[in-house]
Amino acid sequence: MTQQEFVRARRPEHKQQRREAILEAARDLAERSGVRNVSLGGVAAAVGLAKSNVVRYFGTREEIYLELAAEAWREWGQTVSERLRTAAGPDDVLAALTDPLAERPLFCDLLSHMSTNLEHNVSVPAARAFKLVVLGVIADLGAQVARVHPDLTEPEGIELVGVATAFAGTLYPVSNPSATLVELYAQYPEIGAACPPFLPTLRRCVAAVAAGVPTLRAAGSAVTWTTGPATD
Repeated sequence: MTQQEFVRARRPEHKQQRREAILEAARDLAERSGVRNVSLGGVAAAVGLAKSNVVRYFGTREEIYLELAAEAWREWGQTVSERLRTAAGPDDVLAALTDPLAERPLFCDLLSHMSTNLEHNVSVPAARAFKLVVLGVIADLGAQVARVHPDLTEPEGIELVGVATAFAGTLYPVSNPSATLVELYAQYPEIGAACPPFLPTLRRCVAAVAAGVPTLRAAGSAVTWTTGPATD
């Protein structure tokens, strides 16, 4: 969409088209070069707008990516939910949680920047909207996990879902190193051998939590990943 078309847009549906174009440009740029390398100016240039026009729709670069992260959470949650419907036991639960993460590199990239970057420099309404999506997805999937996994209660299922995404956000940048580290690993294979493969490592970590959480019940050390219902 050209800058002239954006300037002429006045109706609500045209404004929504602007928002969608900005989000799509930000998504494309992040898929090509990584979330950390995309600036607000880069997004504005990709849609033919000045930065001052972009911030009329999203207050900051972080708010753009926070909305993309919310979309990614919803889409991942839907996929996991579909897989859990046909899950037959613990192994299927682990696969349902981890395989869709490995299939979504942009989501994992967003997860890796979520608490350290994307939740900063945003408005309270933007942060609230995002958190409600995340907590809703985690709560819904956690309940489904508990119905399939014979060893987990619903709070433990919720904890497992939260842990899976936390591990994914931590492992993704380590398993997908920078160009400098790729060169380092090529020159020094003994160092490169320590670079963990994403999916096997993620699944092992999540499996360890699933196995260990039930043993902690007596200690009463459950972790709270959700809150009570919120009103809009």
